[in-house]
Amino acid sequence: MRTAKEIINEFKAIADNPRKAMDDYKKETGKGAVGIMPVYCPEEIVHAAGYLPIGMWGAQKKQISKARTYLPPFACSIMQSVMELQLEGVYDDLEAVIFSVPCDTLKCMSQKWNRPVPAIVFTHPQNRKIAKDAANVFAREEFNIVKEKLEDILDVHISNKAIKNSIAVYNENRAACREFSDVAAEYAAVVTPSDRHAVIKARWFMEKSRHTALVKELIAALKAEPAPEFKGKKIIVTGIQVEPYDVLDIFQENGFAIVADDLAQETRNFRQDVPDDDDALMALARAWNEFDGCSLATDVNKPKGQMIIDAVKKYGADAVVVCMMKFCDPEEFDYPILLQEFEAAGVKNLYIEVDQESTAFEQVKTRIQTFAEIL
Repeated sequence: MRTAKEIINEFKAIADNPRKAMDDYKKETGKGAVGIMPVYCPEEIVHAAGYLPIGMWGAQKKQISKARTYLPPFACSIMQSVMELQLEGVYDDLEAVIFSVPCDTLKCMSQKWNRPVPAIVFTHPQNRKIAKDAANVFAREEFNIVKEKLEDILDVHISNKAIKNSIAVYNENRAACREFSDVAAEYAAVVTPSDRHAVIKARWFMEKSRHTALVKELIAALKAEPAPEFKGKKIIVTGIQVEPYDVLDIFQENGFAIVADDLAQETRNFRQDVPDDDDALMALARAWNEFDGCSLATDVNKPKGQMIIDAVKKYGADAVVVCMMKFCDPEEFDYPILLQEFEAAGVKNLYIEVDQESTAFEQVKTRIQTFAEIL
């Protein structure tokens, strides 16, 4: 039986090298990869086609220059780095790229995609809580457009049965990831913030049944030993993503453990299962319209704050850290509401800015150090 550290190192190797994951998958199956732009996409359709859905979340770039020709400097950090990588040809081996367009910057990106890789663009219904039936029909049709365009580009037939099978594979993975998140909280003295992130990030670059098997192996390895006492502070992070690893390491250095998250790159993607329906595309549509707690998923009732407060109580967290992706307008618009709700509930909180173009993290380090002392 492998140790937890050995398994986590495998996750880190995968998370740090998406290119190798693509190449290995192609060697094993003869099929390539389809790029998945942030943030929410019916990946099950790609999986049902037999191709590898691979996340496109940018990368830490010391300098972004080419992307400035296509995007204004106030476009969000992820889109800036994705555009830079695109113009460098990093994504040219993908079979296609799928865009959801829940924000203005993603709309711009979908229109400016100019590499030889074809783009598939779809729209989520945003007014989905008032007219649920209409929203379900709309989302199903949008997902059907994705399916038909994929069939044409990949020269495959994607059956309803195949999508249903893929939904089952993904739901099993979602359940495994939720269990891992809870176990990581229990073993906070063992699983560092960087470890936790790598395990979850790797799912963006792995066929989901393989990721599930590796997560279950890790859970078993962790549970093989008693959970040592964690003597630091427990936090919940919220935002789009928390990268690069430098930021996560600063949390660890200051005695913080991430016991749960509300991140678009992480838990928001496996917080709930896709419901059962004879019509697989309708099941995916219903899943979106039942989804809550993201600034990019419009809901006038703004449930995200209370969801985070409930998680603070559930996990016994000492505080919430808002990791604001630089220039992410939807998240920035919601922050004053979150802050007001946290303060009313007596939840201690910290705001830090995340920027993939940053190479120095002294400001973040100072804020986290100070917050640790306050707690």
